[in-house]
Amino acid sequence: MQLPSFLEVYEGLISTSSISATDPKLDEGNAKVAELLATWLTSLGFKVETEEVEPGKVNLMAKKGEGEGGLMFAGHTDTVPYDAGRWNFDPHALTQADNRFYGLGTADMKGYFAFVMEAVKKIDDWSKQKKPIYIVATCDEETTMLGAQHFAKNSPFNPDYCIIGEPTGLTPIYAHKGHMANAVRVTGKSGHSSNPAFGVNAIEIMHEVLYALMQLRDTLVKKYHHPGFEIPHPTLNLGHIHGGDSANRICGCCELHYDVRPLPGMSLDGLNNLLKDALKEVEAKWPDRIQVTPLHGSIPGYECDHDHPFVHDVSEIAGKEAETVNYCTEAPYLQEVCPTIVMGPGLIDQAHQPDEYLAFEYIDPTIDILSKAMYKYCF
Repeated sequence: MQLPSFLEVYEGLISTSSISATDPKLDEGNAKVAELLATWLTSLGFKVETEEVEPGKVNLMAKKGEGEGGLMFAGHTDTVPYDAGRWNFDPHALTQADNRFYGLGTADMKGYFAFVMEAVKKIDDWSKQKKPIYIVATCDEETTMLGAQHFAKNSPFNPDYCIIGEPTGLTPIYAHKGHMANAVRVTGKSGHSSNPAFGVNAIEIMHEVLYALMQLRDTLVKKYHHPGFEIPHPTLNLGHIHGGDSANRICGCCELHYDVRPLPGMSLDGLNNLLKDALKEVEAKWPDRIQVTPLHGSIPGYECDHDHPFVHDVSEIAGKEAETVNYCTEAPYLQEVCPTIVMGPGLIDQAHQPDEYLAFEYIDPTIDILSKAMYKYCF
């Protein structure tokens, strides 16, 4: 098979829809993208294995070279859903305009695999290879992190290091916060507003819940600190609230959605216990009326030691000091396999946005950086 060009790979990835969503009506799986990558990587001399983690949800694992160690390039093959009415370009076509690639997944982050494959093609003397190059493409990062968690528990590889190609503007990222999101549902008793004794007002109970959570927010700020972050403490955000249906009716139900972004090293179980303790008095006062449920699986914070040689070396290759970010990636799971850094082309500002794009200015620098990393750790 003739090796596809950079543009052909990029076009193939973007035109193959792979939306993952918690809504089954929108969820598509990523099997077709994994199949494409398998074909291309096999033609590049990789030994390729695919694993169906759940129906339609596939992890791809590829290795070129013999032995252990080496460098792994990882990323996810799914995208978020999109609002067609807000796009000026076809989300499932690679459109070139304004010195940019437009399309769903151009930055976040299917396009990354085109860069990795191009860097592989630039290697001119494979006889000097000393350690393997690995490529791992995961499923369901945008929803459950299913693919990365499964790979971390069942990795057939033992690489020295890993680079995840999320859009960081080619700045190495050595740490990020985690994410926990819950719904608090208060069930009261509706009734006519002319007499409060007719019911139990769920909004009033939620007022007590909110006070407890804001006290917890202050406690998190005082108790936990990480100087490496611009916001050096965990954050707790009250993001959504809804309750009641009429001014003249006692509110029978009120629901709050909030999130917490824990620092690296904070135990998710420990954070859950803090949340339970914060609501203990309110729940005792209003038994069986307050229910807390996760909105999705919690993601731990991640950190690769800032003084680790890998962080120093990749920073030198990229020509940028390693930084931290507040958003989440698959890094806490892949870090269980080997020291991991997050670094890729494009900007996180483009992720999950209409008219997602990657600027042409990233093409040559990304291929150059990935090539240098391959030579340093595998040749």
